[in-house]
Amino acid sequence: MMSGFLRTAERRLQWRKQILAQCGFAALVLLLRLFAVLPYGVVARIGSAVGACLYRLPGSRKRIVHVNLRLCFPGLSAQEYDDLAREHFRHIIRSYLERGIQWFGSAEAIRKRVQLDCRIDLDDPNAPPTIFLGFHFVSIEVGCMRYSIDRPSASLFTRMSSQRMCDLARRQRSRFGARMIERSTSARKIVGLLRSGVPVMLAADMDHGVRDSVFVPFFGNQACTLTSVSRLARLAGARVVPFVTEVLPHYQGYKLTVFEPLADFPCGDDALDARRMNEFLETQIRLHPEQYYWVHRRFKHRPPGEPGVY
Repeated sequence: MMSGFLRTAERRLQWRKQILAQCGFAALVLLLRLFAVLPYGVVARIGSAVGACLYRLPGSRKRIVHVNLRLCFPGLSAQEYDDLAREHFRHIIRSYLERGIQWFGSAEAIRKRVQLDCRIDLDDPNAPPTIFLGFHFVSIEVGCMRYSIDRPSASLFTRMSSQRMCDLARRQRSRFGARMIERSTSARKIVGLLRSGVPVMLAADMDHGVRDSVFVPFFGNQACTLTSVSRLARLAGARVVPFVTEVLPHYQGYKLTVFEPLADFPCGDDALDARRMNEFLETQIRLHPEQYYWVHRRFKHRPPGEPGVY
């Protein structure tokens, strides 16, 4: 009898958890839709203020940010680390709130907010297969969506822990026609898209484990870096075109910069290619250090024999 009572209580608890999760998700979607209709400057200012408040609270993400900053920018004062980390929190939280505009705003609203600085002809009918190499600055999402409004494309994504959030993100990111491809998809499918003339957007600047990765310097620290860009470019005969989306000052919106293709890439040496990617990224980060995604554990995996840093 007691076991039956416990099973019933457990079912009720699970049911309540499911109801709460559904209500929380519905509230989040409603909030994002609200942010989509509010003026951009209002949403950006709210996000910046909330980020500054959240920075005052202790937490693991705050600690990760400080570890990353100390590893990548040695020699700063305690006040300089604190100021940079606080500004980063402002940008991170602001970027989450601005997803409302990006996921639920109109194509025209996104066009209006993103300035395009392009060093290549995006509409060249004779262009070779193209890999657009992105980096995890806080506004990478809106840059990818801006490109997909006018041109067909495919984009790699990493599955989220929440299935509801994963489905929502995939649906809203693809609403202008972009094909969303899970990172675990076979290379053959991605190569097929590239050879058919569909550009593929991907980012290779996060630590996804030692498989298909090499340890190369990133701000003087050995960082586990994916070699997938080199392999895909080699298989598809593709050029690799870096792009960066930055947040403009004074709440003016964003700027998407599409650079010239990396020269002699791939070169036949995956480690050298990975090193060159990191060097390019370092140059861009130094321009806007507060906008890079420092909350990620970039040095999660360490070379054999080296201790963990987090």
